[in-house]
Amino acid sequence: MKLQEIKNIDITGKKVFIRCDFNVPMDEYNNITDDRRIRSALNTIRYCIDHDCSVILASHFGRPKGGYEEKYSLLPIAKRLHILLKQDIKMAPGIISDETLKMAQELKSGEILLLENMRFEVGETKNDEELSKKLASMAEIYINDAFGVSHRAHSSVEGIAKYFDMNHKAAGFLMAKEIKFFHHIVHNPKRPFVSIVGGSKVSGKLEALHNLVPKVDKIIIGGGMAFTFLKALGHEIGNSLVEEDLIPEAIKIMQEAKQLGVKLYLPVDVVAAEAFDAEAIAKIVTIQEIPKDWMGLDIGPASALLFSEALNDANTILWNGPMGVYEMDKFAKGSTKISHAVANSFATTVVGGGDTADLVRVTGDEDEMTFISTGGGASLELIEGKILPGVKALVLEEDV
Repeated sequence: MKLQEIKNIDITGKKVFIRCDFNVPMDEYNNITDDRRIRSALNTIRYCIDHDCSVILASHFGRPKGGYEEKYSLLPIAKRLHILLKQDIKMAPGIISDETLKMAQELKSGEILLLENMRFEVGETKNDEELSKKLASMAEIYINDAFGVSHRAHSSVEGIAKYFDMNHKAAGFLMAKEIKFFHHIVHNPKRPFVSIVGGSKVSGKLEALHNLVPKVDKIIIGGGMAFTFLKALGHEIGNSLVEEDLIPEAIKIMQEAKQLGVKLYLPVDVVAAEAFDAEAIAKIVTIQEIPKDWMGLDIGPASALLFSEALNDANTILWNGPMGVYEMDKFAKGSTKISHAVANSFATTVVGGGDTADLVRVTGDEDEMTFISTGGGASLELIEGKILPGVKALVLEEDV
């Protein structure tokens, strides 16, 4: 899949609308705790400024219920951009208000205008045509650099792109990099290719699992989703997280792996606790010995060792989802051990998903990973073989 990229279109002196993904974590005092997504967009923004463009930035943040909510304002984003770019950032009072449209119209070369949270407009998530048209009217060039939200058919992601021809819209540097990495890793990986899939639920990753099985040499399943597979094998899993309705799908995935000669690894022991609580009594047990009223909240040391050894000969590792409730120290050891094992491997390592990206940052393994994706849901849909709504409009005609 070949995308139209920003470096291949003429943007010099033009007014450019860049859809970014500034949906960053913040603490209760509205302080940004991890600005990786903001920093990831800087290459595209600086490229536009260096080409004498006037730049309009758009992003969503959090889940406002429609209309302005102070806690979801992008004002903290504007302040961080000011620090990182070392230049003034004009903060728009809204998204498509008359005052905002006037500020966009009067924006001069080298200036940056940040629109308010796109989701303050109810039409954003509904892909409203009128909203898309008004957003498009602000600029001559449209750049999508928001991979993390490109699986959403929203006005500032998909709808707006319809109003620009292929010489006036493109993928930003981050978007192009994300697409190339995932396209290459899924279609042309160096083998052995090992996928680690974790997180809480099977349901969100079901299609990705079905699509991965024929492509990988080994698949490691951990986290809460592993218990649906363990239950499918007849194990007593106590009060551990399980999706009963997906047990038949879990069986199907395991059967398919067996038929294709793909090695599928599940936990052999877990850290179990009486309750989902950082203060709960916990102990390490084999999967055959999970107490009836207890729940597994992390993989155990034997599982961490088994999984780490499975990575020893890997040349490509794709990891999406932690191995347990890593936010609680008591249940973070398994995820931490796997993070170190992936970081210390000699493989090309691609990390997808916000939780997994956060985990490798906390473990100090961030710099050892080949590539850390800014999108969880978007990366899963790429693995599923889908063309994302926000990407489709940027695919060059001759390559469709």
